[in-house]
Amino acid sequence: MSLPTWLAAGWLQRHRTSPEEIRDLWKIVERDLRDAASDTISADWRYGIAYNAALKLCTILLAAEGYRPAKGQLAHARTLNALPHILGAAHQSDADYLDGCRQKRNVIEYDRAGDASETDTAALIAYVRELQVQVLAWLQDKHPELAPRQ
Repeated sequence: MSLPTWLAAGWLQRHRTSPEEIRDLWKIVERDLRDAASDTISADWRYGIAYNAALKLCTILLAAEGYRPAKGQLAHARTLNALPHILGAAHQSDADYLDGCRQKRNVIEYDRAGDASETDTAALIAYVRELQVQVLAWLQDKHPELAPRQ
């Protein structure tokens, strides 16, 4: 399926972004990566913060392409699963990884404490930092008017 097919199915809505919106989302990513690296809070909470940074990066991609998830259930899943539709099919494993992170984050947030290990958290933080570099390069190439100034 393509993003236009998702739009037709009601999974996405059209969205007109702006450099200001992308800049504000980028600042959330930077804040969350900083906070996720803190050693004063639990691995669970840092995992959730790192997950939020990944979600915001995928939100940036969708917004730059003119979409946002439709309101309701699965908004996070759709945002994450749009990744290979935007960055290319080679990123399907990234979307799969992030969807697993979404599920783990839901358990941590709503069901029980202690599900994220220090290793899980460090891996997610490292992954999000790498994704941030890729998203910035993609923005600079595809939508330079939206790319945050570094």
